Formats: sequence, structure tokens, C-alpha cells
Amino acid sequence: MTPQPWGEHTDWISTLHRHFQLQGSSSFRGFLLKAAAVGSQTAVGSFSGPITGAQLLTCSQKSNSAVSQTSASTKTSIQATWTADASASGTSIQFSATFVQSTRTFWVAVKSPVLTFTGESAGSSTSPAITTSTTSVNASMSISNAQCGDTKTCFSQPFNCDPSASSDCYFMSAMMLSTSNGAIHYEMTGPSNGYIAFGFSDDQIMGNDDIYICGMDSRGLPTLQHAYSTGKTTPKTISLGDVSNLTATMQNNVISCSFITTNAISTQRSISSNQNYYILFAYGPSSNGQITPHTGTFTSSDKIDFSKVQLLATKSETPAIVKAHGALMLISWMTTGSLGMIVARYLKGMARGHKMFGKDHWFVVHVPVMCVTVAATIIAFIIIFVYGQGWAGGAHPVLGCLIMILSFIQPIIAFLRCGPQHPTRYVFNWTHSLNALVIKILAVAAIFTGLELIDGSDSQWMVKTMSGFTAWECLFYVFMEAHFRWKIHTTDTIESKTTNTDNLLVVVYFLGNIAFLVALLIGIGTATVVP
Repeated sequence: MTPQPWGEHTDWISTLHRHFQLQGSSSFRGFLLKAAAVGSQTAVGSFSGPITGAQLLTCSQKSNSAVSQTSASTKTSIQATWTADASASGTSIQFSATFVQSTRTFWVAVKSPVLTFTGESAGSSTSPAITTSTTSVNASMSISNAQCGDTKTCFSQPFNCDPSASSDCYFMSAMMLSTSNGAIHYEMTGPSNGYIAFGFSDDQIMGNDDIYICGMDSRGLPTLQHAYSTGKTTPKTISLGDVSNLTATMQNNVISCSFITTNAISTQRSISSNQNYYILFAYGPSSNGQITPHTGTFTSSDKIDFSKVQLLATKSETPAIVKAHGALMLISWMTTGSLGMIVARYLKGMARGHKMFGKDHWFVVHVPVMCVTVAATIIAFIIIFVYGQGWAGGAHPVLGCLIMILSFIQPIIAFLRCGPQHPTRYVFNWTHSLNALVIKILAVAAIFTGLELIDGSDSQWMVKTMSGFTAWECLFYVFMEAHFRWKIHTTDTIESKTTNTDNLLVVVYFLGNIAFLVALLIGIGTATVVP
């Protein structure tokens, strides 16, 4: 249904009395109609009856200043007569109507055109005339991406989606109406049974943000709230401020709000009308009119500049399964895999002469650590392919497949190895070592390409941190290899006793390794993607 609240009677006025017809293309069950001066919520004028299927109500302590239904029976139209107050001359009046079709489909605060009384006063013998503006808003608001990038700045997910054509489109727009008083017309819409919201932020992280929330109140009706967030907690509701032409609707599980405001944007509790801001968009459920933690969010990749029209690209949160894939591969080949390789190469003299489960200590460490590495690689490989449901372009999936194949081959080679004293043992040693080195190089390359995909920051700090991580490993491999060859030269055996220098190098290496690892894991956990 698309109600046409002001119907064909918009231009009827030549006396103090005005006749209104609320009607829709299909039936509705409930309604509320009142008049107020533009910019005010106080009811003005009075309605007169009898009105079929309706009753007169008292609003703002003024009798007969509103009309509502008497029952939930279906209606196709309601006719009402409204009489202006004696002091109406020169006052701009706007009628506001709410329609209810069902518990899930209703329109709130649908505004009429502005009606301005001119001429003599209401008590004179000459009846005042009324002029009507040409701008009207129907109940569905018709929010769309038309004029995006032309007259209004738009921000949506998916990028450049049209909310009038798709119910899965999360959308907001901002149109500068006046540079003198900073009036801006905002629209937002999206599928939600609780709320949608957008906020202005100095950064791209929740906290110290100026927020407008379009959500369901405790009565189950859509409404607009103004709020401020101080961190990753429920935003604090503040005064709505200077907001006009507000319309809030819920239709087919899509909630929408449209309004005009001259409120200055406030972040860090300091007010500025000239600063540019990132846009944060969030949506989620609500309970008894209170918003609960959001179930989805996306952020603009650039700051909004109200002095020019823009199409803002989204910087949306990386899916958890992609983060899990990245974390598993990072841990596998930059920490556990490195540990297994270092132990096998440089620490064979560890606790020499002592056995554990009948094996040398280095072997008891090497095997389970590398098994964990291969297992984590397999898990990471499977979950990302299940998530992607197909092949993605670029070098990253190619590198991933090569790593998976070689990682699968590595334990097979180890299982089929010959004895330590076998004359062809050197073949296994070289094959096993070279295969591990190739996997390591491919894994580092894959991690770099993966971080480039999820590091949406302008500085690409995760890629730079990974460069430092790689340089740290290379530096200590050089130190440990030099010390290893020095021991061979002095003891003429590669299985000389592990020295305090070996232990110190390994401890220092892993302290740095853990520091880089934690930094990158935090980055992956907070990663966003610019589509």
C-alpha cells in the first residue's frame, strides 16, 4: 500500500475551514492526524465531527486537535474538516499523519505540504487564503539512489545499491540544503527488525561518535533518536535537537527515516561545522525500544565532505571466517612452523644423550609442532574454500594451493624416510629440507598477499609490520646459521652440544616473533575490507 494522505484535495482552501481526505491505494486500519506550526510539535487548530469511523482527541491540552480511528476495521479513506485558530494568519501549518496497515507495515509522521495563511486575520470578515508549497512527501518516502553523486552524497552496502529496487540495500544519503544555516537532509533505510543507524566519526572505530538511530520504540513504532557513543558500549541518547520534516516508516521489515537538521556535528564533545568525518553505519535488533549490540556494520573508506557531492565507498568488517583463515596461516608458518624448522636445524644437540619416548628431545619437539602446523594449514585451506564457494582471482589462492600440496607431501616424505645410517639418507635430508624451505617462502608470500587484501588502512600498516616480521626472521636465521657453522668448524660435528649462545639466540628470536605475531593478530581481528 502507498497511502496518499493529502490526496487530490491539497489546493482546496479559500476559507478558514479545510477538508482533508486520507486515502491509500489499499486499505489501512489505524491512523492519527494532527496539525502543528512548522518547527513545532504543539497541535494547532481543531477538527470537527462527526467523522465516520473516527474520533476526536486532545493533543497538547487542546480539545479536538487530533483525529484517530475508533476501531481496527479496514478503511480506504477518511474525510475530516479542520478549522484554523483565530491567530492563524501568517502562520505556516503542516499536517502530520500516521498510518497502520498491520503490525509490520505502518508509516509514521508523514508530512503534508507546508500551508501558509495569508491575508486578513481569522476573525475578520475577509477569509484568509492559503498557499501550498509544491513539495510533498508520501508515506513510502521513495528513498532511492537517484541523484547520488549529483545532488546528494550517498553511502551504501552493497556499493551504489538502490533501496527502491532492493530490500537488501543498506543506504544513507546527505544533501546540503543551505550553507548559511548548515541545513542537511538525511535519509537512511535498510532491512532490520530493530534499528539502523549512521554516525559521524573522527576515525573508523566506534567511540566518540555523533549518531542518528532509526529504530523501533517501546510501542513498536519507528522513530528517530539522536545519540552519542563514548566507546564500544550502548550509545547515550541525547536531545534530538533542531530536526524537522521527520518521517519514519517500517514496511516489509525495511525501516526508513528521512529528516532535515541544522544540528552541528559533535565528536569528542567538541562541535565543528567545517570538519570532515568518516561515516559509520550499523544495524541490529532492539528490545523494548532499546538498541542492542549491532549484528552488522560498515564504514566509509573516506571522510564525507559536505562541500561537495560524493559516492562513498564502504570499508566493511572482514568476515570472521576470513580472519580465522588468516590467523591460522600466520601462526602456522611464522611461529609454529618456524619453531619446528629451527629445532631441526640448529638445536639437535639439545639435551644430547637423553631420550624422551625413546627419541631425541629435538625430534620430540619437531614432529608434534610440524604436525600442528600442517593440521592448521589444512583447516585454514578448507574453511576459506568453503566460505568462498569457488575460486578467487589473484596470486593469493594460487600460493595457497601450492602450500597445501607441498604441506601434504611433507609428512608423507618424512613417513617414508630411510634409517639414519642408510647410504641414501642424504636424499631424504635434502628433499625434506628443500621442500620445507619452499613452503616457508611460499607461505610468507601468501601472507603478504593476504594482508594486502584485508588491510584497508591508508598506511597498509599490517603489510609493513609483516615486512618487519620477515626481516626479523631473516636476521636471526643469519645469526643462527653463522653460529651453527662456527660450531661445525670447531667441533667437526653437526650434533655438537647446544650452547648458551644457541639458547639466547632462540629466546631473543621468539620474543620478537611473539611481539610481531600479536600485533598482526590484532590487526587481522580488527581488519576491514574496501570493496
